[in-house]
Amino acid sequence: MTTRVQPFVATDLAGIAREVITDLETALADAGGRVDVGPLPVIEADALQMRQLLQNLLTNAIKYRREDIPPVVRVRATNGGGQCRITVSDNGIGFQAEHAEKIFRMFERLHNRAEYEGSGIGLAICRKIAERHGGTIEAAGIAGEGATFTVTLPIAQAATGQMS
Repeated sequence: MTTRVQPFVATDLAGIAREVITDLETALADAGGRVDVGPLPVIEADALQMRQLLQNLLTNAIKYRREDIPPVVRVRATNGGGQCRITVSDNGIGFQAEHAEKIFRMFERLHNRAEYEGSGIGLAICRKIAERHGGTIEAAGIAGEGATFTVTLPIAQAATGQMS
């Protein structure tokens, strides 16, 4: 779960979101889905890790979709108090509230591999990335209706913000 640590630099989250969506074009087309991205800020961050974070969240939103409804994913951000709050919401299968912490644990899965591919590490990586940046990630879901992941990150890192 380790990645090569890069320095925190001014990182355009909107540009990263566009790149990730381009990477996911085939999966989106196959699912008949779409991603709606609102304005996203520039923050001090490890750009590669921000890409990995958004890639994991958007990939999950497309993967864990309901069979009868094309996936619609919304990415939004709000800023306040030196923090950026990014939400990734979907209309997918969701999950029960009691699993909101379990899904961030390494190799924990709510579904078997026959239903949904994956290793069970994507959201654990997202949590590690958020924490490295001095932030948090939380999940809320309603089974059969969708999920929302909220990542809160500092807009600017402290001078000693290079945590490993």
